[in-house]
Amino acid sequence: MRKIQLLMLMAAITLSGSVQAQNIRNCGTMQHLHEMEQRDPSTAQRMQVIERETNQWISSNSANKVAAVVTIPVVIHVVYNTASQNISDAQVNSQMTILNNDFRKLNSDISLLPSVFAGLAADCEIQFCLAQRDPSGNPTTGIVRKSTTTTSFSSNDNIKRSANGGSDAWPAGNYLNIWVGNLSGGLLGYAQFPGGTASTDGVVILNSAFGNTGTAAAPFNKGRTATHEVGHWLNLRHIWGDASCGSDLVTDTPTQQTSNYGCPSFPKVTCSNGPNGDLHMNYMDYTDDACMYMFTTGQKTRMLASLNTTRASLLTSQGCVPPVAGSCGVPASLSASAVTTSTATLNWGAVSGATSYNVQHKATSSATWIAGTSTVTSRAISGLTAGTSYEFQVKANCATSSSAFSASSTFSTPATSCTDIYESNGSRTAAKTISVNANITATIGTSTDNDWFKFTTVAGATNIKVVLSQLPLDYDLTLYNSAGTQLAISQLGGTSTETIIRNTTSAATYYVKVKGFSGVFSTTSCYNLIVNASSSTFRSSELTEYTEGNINAQKLNNSSELILYPNPAQDLIQVNFFNEENSIVEISMIDLLGKVIESKSVDATEGFNTTEMNTSSLQNGIYLLRVVQDGDVQIRKFIVKH
Repeated sequence: MRKIQLLMLMAAITLSGSVQAQNIRNCGTMQHLHEMEQRDPSTAQRMQVIERETNQWISSNSANKVAAVVTIPVVIHVVYNTASQNISDAQVNSQMTILNNDFRKLNSDISLLPSVFAGLAADCEIQFCLAQRDPSGNPTTGIVRKSTTTTSFSSNDNIKRSANGGSDAWPAGNYLNIWVGNLSGGLLGYAQFPGGTASTDGVVILNSAFGNTGTAAAPFNKGRTATHEVGHWLNLRHIWGDASCGSDLVTDTPTQQTSNYGCPSFPKVTCSNGPNGDLHMNYMDYTDDACMYMFTTGQKTRMLASLNTTRASLLTSQGCVPPVAGSCGVPASLSASAVTTSTATLNWGAVSGATSYNVQHKATSSATWIAGTSTVTSRAISGLTAGTSYEFQVKANCATSSSAFSASSTFSTPATSCTDIYESNGSRTAAKTISVNANITATIGTSTDNDWFKFTTVAGATNIKVVLSQLPLDYDLTLYNSAGTQLAISQLGGTSTETIIRNTTSAATYYVKVKGFSGVFSTTSCYNLIVNASSSTFRSSELTEYTEGNINAQKLNNSSELILYPNPAQDLIQVNFFNEENSIVEISMIDLLGKVIESKSVDATEGFNTTEMNTSSLQNGIYLLRVVQDGDVQIRKFIVKH
């Protein structure tokens, strides 16, 4: 009986914790931003550029006036696994009403704002409509319903992809995409800041936190989750700056210590922001729906800056304009493929009734368009300049009318000509066969890309020298036998040429792997690889000058017989090397400033030798191991990671 009571108590505690978790606002926008930055390291750089553009626009538009109220076309993707998740049109419409009231300061609960903050509240002069024209120019309700076998989604953007059980985005340049579905882990929603990938741009909302009717559940049943996330989509940060007493990049919001939950009492003073304290009734805090009801003038300015810079294409979107019967739709789904330094193929989606298309392109820095036509949904162009950003637009021609030109789609030509004909070859089993004594070029195209190649030597030419050169970044070279056993590795720093030599009397099949150190890659620059096979012995004494920090020495151009294992190392690193004769070999561990940390002399014999170096006292980081053999010096890079 006591055991049953204990189990019931534990179940009650678990249920209570679950309910409590669901009653706390959980916005996944910053987590989603971190995931974007991990997938695409250039995200942070793009957002820095956007921030500069934002500040420039704000400084030039301090009056904070707009020529007209901005109307943003919205498409709602209802992604459902059960009937209850397939929310009604009424619930969708309730959310649209809430967005319009909140962004126009027409919400009735604005009257609850403390008088000391009344002067901060802003009519953002931004409103929203359910799209009336789809990307192909056809009539639409602005609601897309997608049945899925996926029971729930997270912040990994699967809800935005049909291939992962979600619904594909409409063109981000013309629509605000809002996905509504069942989210896991207590997640209420998340948004993508300006600067992210167009195919995932938009806002995601939990179906029970959407609108104020149907499945909407307290305390998130007043539609403020969407208001909060659309604020992020228009480049607003959390009001506490996601740091203790941090900055939200807006000047008129009081600094506050952290997020607020529930319905705090006014005033709540933190971070020396008295006497009025936190602006916890702001839409960008974490309070309950019933206790947030305003944007500030500074937040309005920041959102308008987004709509006049990064999201400016929305200002000319025709998404809210109903199509005229018999009119010609505007082409959508623009993309560029087969892009080289001088050529590209421009693609777009078919428009119903179109007999031809006008296509124009130009460098983004140019004011002059280059015009062309096509009777199909693509057009090949040439005469492009390497390393240049371009944009193009498409107009559809129907029997009795023509559409407007579409919003621009952009692409960039690579800085150098580089074609990789060996992909996909990301594993040993997918290795591409190459000839010996022949140069090849290829690329490391992503942070997880590995290039595998296979070659075979024949009797009379069994000695090999593998050279990896013309490196755009720090790439490493590894040699394996036919069974997949590692024979040698070359891991020099920077863009130094990597070389592996193996002299043997037996013909054999080998595998070579090329990969970027720590995930570095270049989509625009090739590397060069050649496998030399000969009857003559390749000498391992090809010396080149070596400088690293304060180290000045000579090193072997990477004899294949020096192998460090494991790398990264923890407490010990094993040093395997080949010695041409019995001799004393000096081995040293050196930091990147050239300081010798530890040295030892090894009485090496002719052939393969193994010794160990103690790395337990070293801090995590990158080090060099130097091996001196009869005046020849080899240096390898290794990592310590405890």
